[in-house]
Amino acid sequence: MENLLEGAYLAEGTIGNVGMPGAPIATFSLVVVPSQHTVSGTVVITQAVNGPDSHIVVSVKGKIYATGFGQFTQVVSLHGQYVQSFPPPALGAFLADFDAHFAIDNAWNGTGGFSYFNHQIENVPVAAAKKLQEELA
Repeated sequence: MENLLEGAYLAEGTIGNVGMPGAPIATFSLVVVPSQHTVSGTVVITQAVNGPDSHIVVSVKGKIYATGFGQFTQVVSLHGQYVQSFPPPALGAFLADFDAHFAIDNAWNGTGGFSYFNHQIENVPVAAAKKLQEELA
C-alpha cells in the first residue's frame, strides 16, 4: 500500500500557441503517478479576449501511458468539468466539459490539443515549464 505513489512527480507546462495574439492557452499543473498510469491536477485556460472564456479553471484527471517508440515517448489524456456561463444576454450557467490529449517526450514537450465549450484546438505545441525542463535535464 505504501508504494501507491512511487515515482510520483509534478509536471507543469502549456498547451497552445503561446505568443500568438488571442490564442487560447491551457496551462497545466499535474501530479503524475507513472506506476498507476494516472495524472490529476488543474488546468487554467486563458485567452487575451474579454468575456466568459478569458479565464477558466478546471480540475482534471486522466491517464498517461508510455508509447514504447518514436519521438513521443508518452501519451496523456485529461478530462474535467467547469461552470460555464451562458453568453449574454442569457442568464445562468451549466457544467461544461474540458478534454485534452497530447503526445510528449520525456521532458514533457510535444504536440496535442484541447477542447472546451464551443472551442476545439488541435495540433498545437505542448511545452514544459522552464523549471520542469531544468529538473528533467
